[in-house]
Amino acid sequence: MFRLNDLILLLVIFSSMLTGILFPEPASIFQPYPLYLMMFLLFLSFLPIELNDIWQLIRNNGSTVIWLACFKMILLPIMVYFLFIHIAPAYAIGALLLTGVSTGVVAPFISGLVDANGPLVLVMVVITSFAVPFTLPMLVKILLEQEMTLSLLHMMRMLLLVIVVPVIIGETLKRLWPKIVGGIMKHRYPMSLAVFALINLAVFSKYSTFFYKHPATIVRAGLAAFALGGIYLLAGLAGLLKSSVKNQLAAVITIGNVNNVLILVFAAEFFGPLEPTLAAIYMVPFFGLILPMRVYARIRE
Repeated sequence: MFRLNDLILLLVIFSSMLTGILFPEPASIFQPYPLYLMMFLLFLSFLPIELNDIWQLIRNNGSTVIWLACFKMILLPIMVYFLFIHIAPAYAIGALLLTGVSTGVVAPFISGLVDANGPLVLVMVVITSFAVPFTLPMLVKILLEQEMTLSLLHMMRMLLLVIVVPVIIGETLKRLWPKIVGGIMKHRYPMSLAVFALINLAVFSKYSTFFYKHPATIVRAGLAAFALGGIYLLAGLAGLLKSSVKNQLAAVITIGNVNNVLILVFAAEFFGPLEPTLAAIYMVPFFGLILPMRVYARIRE
């Protein structure tokens, strides 16, 4: 069900989390850099995406794209937030952030594994990536206004910096120095693994003391992460209930294969330890959604 590279990714994610918690002092040297590491990671992830093809894809799937974008970026995050307020209030903010973040840039790869509507997934990656600097800070500000004071402009500026700058750099390189892009693409996977590890070292070393005092937090965060995975699966299938199986699977991928690494960095900047922990542990249901999607596709055949 999983490729070797996927298992290596999970190993890197969780070993770097554990290293950051157990050895916070040496890992702390990376604490000033997660924002820039995230920008580099998104630069690597956006390189294969051809933005010139996006408008044609939108024309072919206009109404579906509009509905799915609104459902994913606005309606579902609100519903999930209030659901978690009742069932797991400590993780309500983390659930809101994960649900409201953009679709992950590896989502087109996941769509190929389960034979989903790949063009629809690709369009949603681009649209949600450019929407999230505006929609997510607004949701946070509106829903959490009574709980904390956050700078809306600061959040928007941070997300715009993280997303737009890598896209501009990537597009510039593809136009002016395509050979450099080709060389980077050959080593993109190991470079991405290294960035994942450094981000985890930076974030989890920062909260090492918290985890020593509250070890059960990781278990509870794992339960919350799997609950979110189940919600995303059902929401994706229901969101395009009358559409084709390929479109339904594309909706699940759009909603469930989120840019959780961006939330890991974003949450570490603006919130406490629970939110980045939930974002990191969500890496397991992120890939785990592949299995129920394949089962659903076989049942509907």
